[in-house]
Amino acid sequence: MLTQSAIFLVAAVVAVSVFRRIGLGTVLGYLAAGALIGPSGLRLIQDVDQILHTAELGVVFLLFLIGLELQPSRLWSMRGTVFGLGGAQVALTTAAITLLGLALGAPFPAAVVAGVGVSMSSTAIATQILGEKNELGTPHGRTGFGILLFQDVAAIPVLALVPLLGAAPSASTGSPLTHGLVIVAVIAGLVISGRYLLRPAFRFIAEAQSHELSTATALLVVLGTALIMASVGLSMALGAFIAGVLLADSEYRHELEADIEPFKGLLLGLFFMAVGMSANLRLIKDRPLLVIGLVIALVLVKMVVLSTLGVAAKLSRRSATSLGVAISQGGEFAFVIFGVARGAKVMQPETVELLIVVVTLSMAMTPLLFLARDGITKRLAAADRRSFDKIYDEGSSVIIAGFGRFGQIVGRILRLKHIPFTALDASPTHVDFVRRYGNEIYYGDASRVDLLRAAGAERARLIVLAIDDMDASMRTLHVVQSHFPHLRIVARARNRQHAYALLGAGVTNIIRETFAGSLEAAMITLEELGLPSDDARETVRMFAEYDEAQIRKVYVHRHDEKALVESAKQYGAELERIFEEDAAHRN
Repeated sequence: MLTQSAIFLVAAVVAVSVFRRIGLGTVLGYLAAGALIGPSGLRLIQDVDQILHTAELGVVFLLFLIGLELQPSRLWSMRGTVFGLGGAQVALTTAAITLLGLALGAPFPAAVVAGVGVSMSSTAIATQILGEKNELGTPHGRTGFGILLFQDVAAIPVLALVPLLGAAPSASTGSPLTHGLVIVAVIAGLVISGRYLLRPAFRFIAEAQSHELSTATALLVVLGTALIMASVGLSMALGAFIAGVLLADSEYRHELEADIEPFKGLLLGLFFMAVGMSANLRLIKDRPLLVIGLVIALVLVKMVVLSTLGVAAKLSRRSATSLGVAISQGGEFAFVIFGVARGAKVMQPETVELLIVVVTLSMAMTPLLFLARDGITKRLAAADRRSFDKIYDEGSSVIIAGFGRFGQIVGRILRLKHIPFTALDASPTHVDFVRRYGNEIYYGDASRVDLLRAAGAERARLIVLAIDDMDASMRTLHVVQSHFPHLRIVARARNRQHAYALLGAGVTNIIRETFAGSLEAAMITLEELGLPSDDARETVRMFAEYDEAQIRKVYVHRHDEKALVESAKQYGAELERIFEEDAAHRN
């Protein structure tokens, strides 16, 4: 066992490092590592089925963490995507693949099971890659997740119905009605326990102030719910997902994420390696044209179906294409469905082996499809991008980088005082819009040294960083500090994290864009409720001073989520104490 663990770790470290360095991502690295050490490669590992069963815990932990991000209200709001688009995708893909199977001479039951099996996409691969590319929150990321969620739910009745298509008798020991009632009771029990038992339990554990105990409790919740669901024939991953959703509103959500994340990462990597090991690569050598043809057919059918549904759901064409790329592969549930079909004699063993290779290769294609998409997107963007304006040094003492609503207000006030400035913005659409209203602005990227130099940065006194995007803002800041250190900096912060980053870079003049407006709204609210104006103004002033001081105090912990959570818990109590002391002093 120890030797096997060492083999897995060496293969993972080497393969993933190489694949990440050449830009192919971690998933493809894990798949390649598994294929290399598995029965079709160097044969260092033989017991693939047992490893795959253990590695499925990675998918269980992944679904739990995804559930933590989904509040029940948000999940309910996704019902149209989950059941509408998800149902349509499974039905259309199943129909298309069934027809293809019949055309290739497969019996009708086997063709239907093949269609249903490959219609399921890989939650693990899709969410991992979308997460790495920060696309889970995009329209195609949210839509893709809704479809994946429907597939996870749909796999349950599929697994129950597949044996009915075969010659083997069902091994069920009770009526379908009784089994259905048991399932409903178990799910209801999980929901009730999650609402009324889990939070008090976590509160009790937290009082012990033991990190190890907290981690053990988190693991127990995930594995316990997964095992309960598995005991009644449901998906372990679905059970973990339900547990995550029930704890999404909990004050312990961030701590649970931190506790589970390391286990999820390791076991998910093991899962991908087990998938790579399970593929009979000799089939590729013996029947290359058939295998490659089926992989291409599977991916193309799913891409066309998903892209069409994306357009029907009013996604942009580019986003709909990304949806098709993200979940065009076969999924881990296909292995389970095909295994059940083989046991029920719905499929021949050689057909199952062929389909497993096809599904595995389709998984391996996903990172490559994303690379192709990114390359095409960059070329299209480069073709659409017009040249930056030629910028002239007009003797301005101020440069405004970013001329949106924030930068424009600064510019208008400077113009009222007859202070010249040079404004740059990197969005050609926005530049054209602003110019229609008579504003003088240059189209240019303020993070480029040559454009800043042309704008007079070597002679100017101050730069206003009013850029909307945090990454672009920080990129411009580093260029200014490296090449024009004499420039004084006034920076806009979109949010707290942006403010932390600016403070970490040494910027002291930071304006949080929504902060002042929020303070004014609070002051008016207090006055409307009958508080004297002086008291309302003083209350808001004290809060503002405390909040600004807190930002500067906490930013050193900006990468430590646990410390940030702890400081947030102390924030309200400490602020309340300050106000109570001030009230006592006045009295």
